[in-house]
Amino acid sequence: MSLERFHAAQEDTYATALAELQAGQKRGHWMWFIFPQLASLGRSGTAKFYGIADLAVARAYLADPVLGPRLIACAEAMLAHQGRSAEDILGPVDAMKLRSSATLFARAGGSASFGQILQAFYAGSPCPLTEAALA
Repeated sequence: MSLERFHAAQEDTYATALAELQAGQKRGHWMWFIFPQLASLGRSGTAKFYGIADLAVARAYLADPVLGPRLIACAEAMLAHQGRSAEDILGPVDAMKLRSSATLFARAGGSASFGQILQAFYAGSPCPLTEAALA
């Protein structure tokens, strides 16, 4: 599946999303396409539309010259707030999505930042639903 939907969605929102993460307070509605998770975990139409099909697509996302660096920059922005909870920064629902996304991209062989997110915000525990879906 094409990654163009992510490029289109991020065109007008990436800078805002990164700024919100750097400030430590998510306010907008961008989680689906900034920190995507497996499509099989999505419940809403939006979550399914921006869902990642499998590890091969996750690897393609990481290898994309725009999307990969943006994802890592957003992960690193989250890591600047270690000591706070993901729920405090993102809200409870999006904190669960971050755990799923970090688990997916850690398994896909992405930057060490994804494992660090799991360590810093989730006591090193990956998302069990993502792990089961990838098994």
